[in-house]
Amino acid sequence: MATSCSTTCSAKLPGTMNPSAIIQWWDRHQILLYLTAILAGAVVGLTRPQVAPGAEASINPVLMVLLYATFLGIPLTRLGEAARDIRFLGTVLVLNFLVAPIVVFGLSRVIAHDQVLLVGVLLVLLAPCIDYVIVFTGLAGGDHTRLLAATPLLMLAQIVLIPVYMGLMVGPGLFRVIDLAAFGEAFLLLIVLPLLLAAATQALHAVRIMALAEGLMVPVMMLTLTVVVTSQVDAVSHQMGQLLQVIPLYIAFPLIMVPVGMGVAKLGGQPPAAARAVVFSGATRNSLVVLPLALALPPAFGLAAVVVVTQTLVELIFMVILVRLIPRLITQKAR
Repeated sequence: MATSCSTTCSAKLPGTMNPSAIIQWWDRHQILLYLTAILAGAVVGLTRPQVAPGAEASINPVLMVLLYATFLGIPLTRLGEAARDIRFLGTVLVLNFLVAPIVVFGLSRVIAHDQVLLVGVLLVLLAPCIDYVIVFTGLAGGDHTRLLAATPLLMLAQIVLIPVYMGLMVGPGLFRVIDLAAFGEAFLLLIVLPLLLAAATQALHAVRIMALAEGLMVPVMMLTLTVVVTSQVDAVSHQMGQLLQVIPLYIAFPLIMVPVGMGVAKLGGQPPAAARAVVFSGATRNSLVVLPLALALPPAFGLAAVVVVTQTLVELIFMVILVRLIPRLITQKAR
């Protein structure tokens, strides 16, 4: 998905059914396709709740494929290039790891009395997106190439800092409640392994594999969304009373982070296209990457995975709006 943005921004409806035209078509219409996948998962999950266990069992394999393809689109072998763009990288890091945690801490105090909700909210809102944010940035006319180069450092920073922030915001008792062995196993299997495989693929210059992964990114993302929603939507419907406490937080987060991101981008001296990338980075979260970690939590924290999935549903609706809104806001500021 990350590297498909170049086709996303220029693709036209295919006049023929050749593979290249099909890929260009679903790249261009991917937001609608993702919403369709979510709707399909919701319909299946609500009308056939008996399929939820099977769908949940398939989440990890599907996520492994998705994350491998996602990491394959991130220039893991170009960390030096990202590090040289000091001003942009510094702006994005400050927004995501200094400013955003303050916003998240303030919002999370509303549900601080419920440790399960708190863990789910912190896990997803503390993690800046590294996958479909590239696409949304490109669709809004942002500098997706610059943001793409910064994604490896964004990913490494969140791996290091999220446990620190969660420990500070939840308290030291968090690590006594969570089964660190199961959590670590999920992290190694679903994040580290796909990451290493992607790095090895890039290092070997396996062009055909990388092209195939890029071309199939949209259907793989659709499959992931369908499977996740199918497995969780029944639980969402039965836990709506508790989830209603977090939905306003997920709405408030982008509403706060968009103007804050614009301010940070202005202070960082970013031109309009780069400023749009900064804003999207601050407003978009890493829900699908942290979902396997939420699923690895103890049974007492089972609702945390549903809390994470709920953020995905809210965020995709906001992304449709922001793709249209951000170019107007940033352009007005630039003028």
